[in-house]
Amino acid sequence: MPHRSPPIRVRISGPFALFTRPEMKVERVSYDLITPSAARAVLEAVMWKPEMRWIVRRITVLSPIRHISIKRNEVASKVPSNMAQWMKANRTDRDYFADDDRQQRNAVLLRDVNYLVEAEMELTEKAPPGETIVKYEEIFRRRVEKGQHFHPPYLGCREFPANVAHANGTEKPAAELLDVEEDLGWMLHDIEYENGRPKKPVFFHAFLRNGVVDVPPLGQGVTS
Repeated sequence: MPHRSPPIRVRISGPFALFTRPEMKVERVSYDLITPSAARAVLEAVMWKPEMRWIVRRITVLSPIRHISIKRNEVASKVPSNMAQWMKANRTDRDYFADDDRQQRNAVLLRDVNYLVEAEMELTEKAPPGETIVKYEEIFRRRVEKGQHFHPPYLGCREFPANVAHANGTEKPAAELLDVEEDLGWMLHDIEYENGRPKKPVFFHAFLRNGVVDVPPLGQGVTS
């Protein structure tokens, strides 16, 4: 019985994207292309069940890499994972209002992004005995065709919606990226979890070759 699907190819696109580099502490600056974790999040927005997981294998950049700088409204305070403690610490004689804590910050975004993402589905230990991955492939295919999703997919930030479509087989890397090899440095691969909670980020050394980034298995990344 198949427990992992053959490669599934989808196009992910949108007018703007922001895949924030974690080393930028004050202003948000995007990676030059979608990260594997962001691609996985888009796929999970369309189709996620505890019986399966997504494994991103390859990202192809279909449009030229273009940047744009804007100002975004953000709150100054950071909300910790324990919301009850945060509310207690920030409550005075009135409730917390985001408008009172708002700041304008510069952000360097990507514009007119278009990617071909190649990923596989894999059954998890929560899959029933004898289950096959074929059922989940069919569900995903139908959901993409109907434009269904569990929550709106987005490109790094919720204000930048993502369009998701099946690949048609004619996709090619952007012409200006052909015959080009670029070292993108360390890129966020994904987050490792332990007992259902985030444990640590995992990075990998990314290379853009002819418009394509090959994503190594998660275990071959470098933790931080």
